[in-house]
Amino acid sequence: MMTAPAQTTTMSVFVDPLIASLGVSRSAVSTAYLVGTLGCAMLVPFLGRTIDRYGLRRATGAIALCFGVILIASSVATDIVGLTVAFVGIRVSGQGALQLAATTIVAAYLHERRGLGIGISSAFGAAGISLAPVLVERLVSAWGWRTVWIIEGVSVVTLVVPAVLLLLPRRPAKGTAVGVPPARRPAEFEDWTLRRTLRTGMFWVVTGGVAIVALVAAALHFHQVSVLGERGLTQSEAAATFLPQTIAGLLTTLVAGWLADRLSARVLLALTMIFVVLGIIGAGWLSRGPTVVVYSLAIGAAANGIRAIEAAVFARHFGTVHLGAIRGTVHGITVGVSAFGPLMLALGRELAESYQPVLLITALLPLAVAIAAFVVRTPERAEPNPRDLTQQEESTDREDVR
Repeated sequence: MMTAPAQTTTMSVFVDPLIASLGVSRSAVSTAYLVGTLGCAMLVPFLGRTIDRYGLRRATGAIALCFGVILIASSVATDIVGLTVAFVGIRVSGQGALQLAATTIVAAYLHERRGLGIGISSAFGAAGISLAPVLVERLVSAWGWRTVWIIEGVSVVTLVVPAVLLLLPRRPAKGTAVGVPPARRPAEFEDWTLRRTLRTGMFWVVTGGVAIVALVAAALHFHQVSVLGERGLTQSEAAATFLPQTIAGLLTTLVAGWLADRLSARVLLALTMIFVVLGIIGAGWLSRGPTVVVYSLAIGAAANGIRAIEAAVFARHFGTVHLGAIRGTVHGITVGVSAFGPLMLALGRELAESYQPVLLITALLPLAVAIAAFVVRTPERAEPNPRDLTQQEESTDREDVR
């Protein structure tokens, strides 16, 4: 939830006040935000390896502290250069590092029902992020953007850092830990390194699916009023579609997490890509009535469900010891790809004077991923039964006592 200050939905509240206060153009602010997003994409893989090296507890506490300090420091920006630096820091520490650490914590600490746990945490996180712009907009109107950034920074430090240090165990259970030496892990676990993971087709198919969902969601959300306006919806009607998107996202995240413990990655990924295609087609060819609901539910389901699927699938197939580096690489690619979504849609509209041609071409991308999901080979990784793991831990403890 506390990554909300770095998310695009919350940042959109600050755009007009920043333009008025700093005396810069909308394109300048957009460019600064693009630079911040690309900086996040380049640095997140490094941060993922840092989490693996120092452990989730220490790394997450440090990340939250840095995020809070950066938000407070960003309040003193006076020109476009300072704003660009602020966007880089906020996006890297919040949208990149803290979000990566939060989802990795659940994947590393939970061994049984991991998918359901990720689904629950992602659902609550998505709810907090969705509601944050409403509160932030009122605060900005009352106190100004500088004061609100300070409030956000203080909130992150006072809420996240104590929670990490006081509530999070010092290390996950043996055999499921990020940053735990191999000597403390059962022999049955085969935790893959990032280099080995990068050589598998499954990694790139899942990463491609996550990136395409981010690309489509960023493009449609950024231009939603314009895209739906082309189909005859008013500005208020277009904005109202965010509510069913949020509801669909919350429900899908829970269901996707539950299904991740029961179905193969191939099936889950293909289903998600079908939702993406439905959302794209709905955006380009909807009319008032049921098709608007189809668009809203499909985009909300795909954008939120893919998060739970990705975290659970990688933990299942590649282990958790190097999960930070693996997911950091995925996160970096995803953020980088999503940064070009709005530009892609805008250029397509300018060239064809309609969104339909570019949307039709974009719909081919999720279809390709859905097909590839059933073509690539599933990595084989031996993971012991949770009951066997508990028995082995008890046996190891007895040996330690002797």
